[in-house]
Amino acid sequence: MSSFGAAAVGAGSGADTEIDLGAGAVYQYYHTPWTEIRASLDAVAAAGYDAIQVPPAQRSKRTWSDPEPRGYQPIDHLDFDSVFGTESAYREMVETAHEHGLAVIADAVTNHMAEGVDFDQFPHFSWGDFRHEGPIRDDEDDWELQHRDLEGLPDLRQESAHVRDVLESYVDRYAEMGVDGVRWDAVKHVQAAFFRDYANPWAAERGLFTVGEVLHGSVSYCEAYLETGMTVMDYPLYFTMREDVFHRDGDFNALEGAGLVNRDPGRTMTFVSNHDSPPPEYEVLAHAFILTYQGYPRVYSNRFEIENETISNLLSIRRRFAAGPALTRHLDAACYVFEREGNLLVGLNRAADSRSVTVDTPWEATTLQDYAHTGPDVTTDADGTVELSIPPVDWVCYAP
Repeated sequence: MSSFGAAAVGAGSGADTEIDLGAGAVYQYYHTPWTEIRASLDAVAAAGYDAIQVPPAQRSKRTWSDPEPRGYQPIDHLDFDSVFGTESAYREMVETAHEHGLAVIADAVTNHMAEGVDFDQFPHFSWGDFRHEGPIRDDEDDWELQHRDLEGLPDLRQESAHVRDVLESYVDRYAEMGVDGVRWDAVKHVQAAFFRDYANPWAAERGLFTVGEVLHGSVSYCEAYLETGMTVMDYPLYFTMREDVFHRDGDFNALEGAGLVNRDPGRTMTFVSNHDSPPPEYEVLAHAFILTYQGYPRVYSNRFEIENETISNLLSIRRRFAAGPALTRHLDAACYVFEREGNLLVGLNRAADSRSVTVDTPWEATTLQDYAHTGPDVTTDADGTVELSIPPVDWVCYAP
C-alpha cells in the first residue's frame, strides 16, 4: 500500500507482528493518560488505524493543574513516571497496542528542558549543557531558532557529547518500552546535522520509525530535514490546505504539486490539525483528501472521536483502494478529481452546489461503485470516460 515499509511491532513484548505503516493512518492522542489510551485501543484498531501517536513519556514540569501543554517541558528524560501515568502503565499500553496490531509512535523532546527550574534540579544536566543565548527574537533567523531559547525553555547543546549520551539513552529507554517509532518535537529548533549524524541513526539502530515536526511552510526548508533520514510532517501542505483551499473562498488549484507529499510521498506525514495548528473551515473535506491521497495521514483525537463513522469509512476506502501514484483527472477552483493509479477515483467539491465533471479513467465500459455512499453507481464509456456528480462540500470515492 505504501513505501513507508513494514514495522515489526511488539519487539519489547516478544510479539513479531508486522504492519504496513501508511496503509491506514495514525491516531494522535494529546493529554491522555496511558490507562485511558490503553482502554481505547480495541476501538482504534477496529476503526482502521495502523498506529497511535502518544505524548512524551518522560517526567516533565507541568501537572494537571497547570496550563497546557503537558509533557513538553522535560525534567528527567530517563524517568518514565509522568503526569500521564507510571512506567509500568506505559509499557502495558504499548503491549496492548501491539496485541491489536497497532504501532506506537512516541513523542520525544530533544531540544530543551523545563522553564523556571534551577539547572541543578535536572538530574542529568548542568549549566554547561545549555546555550544561554537568551530568547528567540527573530523567527526568520535560523541561527536564533536553533541556538536561542524557545519560549523561555532552556536550550540544550546537542554538540555536547554528554548531552548526546543522555539523549541517546532517552531513545534507548523508548526502545526498551517496545515503541515502534519516535516523533521528534520542535525539529526546526535543532540543527539538521544532529538528526542526520546522531538521532536518526540511534533510532535506526533500534529499529524505530522516525518522523519530525518541522513547523515551517517552506518545502525546501522541510526537505533539509527529510535529507537527514526521517519522515517529515507536511506543514507546507497543511498551510496550503488551511489558507488556500478548504474554505468557502478556497481554490483547489493550490493543491497541484503542493507540499512535501508531492515530492516524497513515502516519507511524508499529512495532517489537518493538531494541538498547535487549527483545522481549516472545511475540516472533514480536508480529511477526505488526506485519507485518500498519497502520504501517511494522521487524525487528531481532540477533533474526532475514534468511532467517527465518516473517518472510519475513509480509512476503509484507504486500506482497500488507495494505492499507487496520485494522477490529476480534473482540477478547477471548486472541484478536484484524482485517481490513485488503477485503483480509486476520488472527487472533491468545495462549492455550495453540486458539480458535474467528465473525466478519463483506466476502466473501459466498467461499472464503478461509490464507496463514500454520496453518489450513485456510474458506468464508464468504451473509452473509459465517465461523468461524476459531486455533492456540495462533499466527496465521492469510486472503484470497480
